[in-house]
Amino acid sequence: METVMRAASMYLLLMIVLKIAGRRTLLEMTSFDLILLLIISEATQQALLGNDFSITGASLTIITLIVVDILFGMLKSRFPRLDMLIDGTALILVENGRVLPERARRAGISEDDILNSARSSGLERLDQIKYAILEKNGKISIIPEQQNG
Repeated sequence: METVMRAASMYLLLMIVLKIAGRRTLLEMTSFDLILLLIISEATQQALLGNDFSITGASLTIITLIVVDILFGMLKSRFPRLDMLIDGTALILVENGRVLPERARRAGISEDDILNSARSSGLERLDQIKYAILEKNGKISIIPEQQNG
């Protein structure tokens, strides 16, 4: 039972920490982000398994994490407010070529992040963007201004 409690509590802790860190952490990773993720995964593994390195302990941990994830998925589909609390909502960062600075700051997104996403859509300047939307999954969707002519 200790393994199940460890797994469930680590799942909740990581979900809270990643929620506090914001969706910025879900964007494409830098080398620093990858190193941090590896360190977190190692610390999490130690916390999950403790001194139990058996196949049974690891299996029970994995099963618990999957069950907790499935339960959260079911709860989120049943209670939309819980879904908003856990996953958030899409957030408009640019409207008609102008960055909305308070929203961008709160989301931890810089103008460079927005322009980087815009370049992958073939746009080079903010005034070419009608909307830039930070999606729930951390990606930035770009809706270009309509070209006249």
